[in-house]
Amino acid sequence: MMASRSTLQLTSADESAEPIDSREAADSHRAAASVSKALHILDCFSDVDHAMSLSELARRAELPKSTAFRLLAYLEEAGYVIRNAKMYRVGSKLFELGSRTNLCSTGGIRDIANPYLSDLHVRTGYVVHLAEMIGTDVMYLDKMQGHRSPTTPTRVGGRFNATCCALGKAMLANSDNLTVADALRTGLPKRTAYSIGEPGRLIRELQLIRHNGVAFDREEAALGLVCVAAPIMFQGSAVAAISVSGATTQFDPRAVAGLVQKSADRIAEQYGLTQRQAATA
Repeated sequence: MMASRSTLQLTSADESAEPIDSREAADSHRAAASVSKALHILDCFSDVDHAMSLSELARRAELPKSTAFRLLAYLEEAGYVIRNAKMYRVGSKLFELGSRTNLCSTGGIRDIANPYLSDLHVRTGYVVHLAEMIGTDVMYLDKMQGHRSPTTPTRVGGRFNATCCALGKAMLANSDNLTVADALRTGLPKRTAYSIGEPGRLIRELQLIRHNGVAFDREEAALGLVCVAAPIMFQGSAVAAISVSGATTQFDPRAVAGLVQKSADRIAEQYGLTQRQAATA
């Protein structure tokens, strides 16, 4: 009988503990879902430059307006978004966090490239970019331009399809076969009539770029805009690329190709030195 009572007590204790575990798991799942939804709302700002209403954000995030409103209130309180009347924008808290990434740190690629970008802009007078590859897109890390610079469809932190611009082609030409295959599988968008839309033509151009060390964009990203880019190499791969862009009526990219390539090589040399020092520290 004693053994029986002991067994019943153990069974009872196990049964009473199980709902607690289930509640904790449910709470954890709800918290994770809320975080995921809040991050999805922030992602909605990644490809727009304007403030958005609650309705637009809820539609983009595919959330009920009540859920979006509640999550935006939390994000606003924490400084991740700001609200002006009924319109929402990204808050300064995200700028603070973004500036803490390795890309922006002392000794990072942006920090090392900055003086060379300044020199390029001063010497050419045209728009200068620094970018890296994210998947099959180019992400712009830095941009320098003057009062009379042509309008370019770029912004720091923005993305652009790699196959449509000189920066992307310079990095793709020095990437592994899998990355190139991913770019082809994603598709070759025709942003202008001059964009490369045929896989075979792109492969041939990438081979030529790899041989010559520079890539050209002849109105492939935007009409009236031409560009030359060179990769920043480290351990056999392109970690980033730099470019100079100008209007077709004013700028011959071939005239500065050597200067762009030389600047990229100097950045690569400095970047490699920094990485080796960090590895032995």
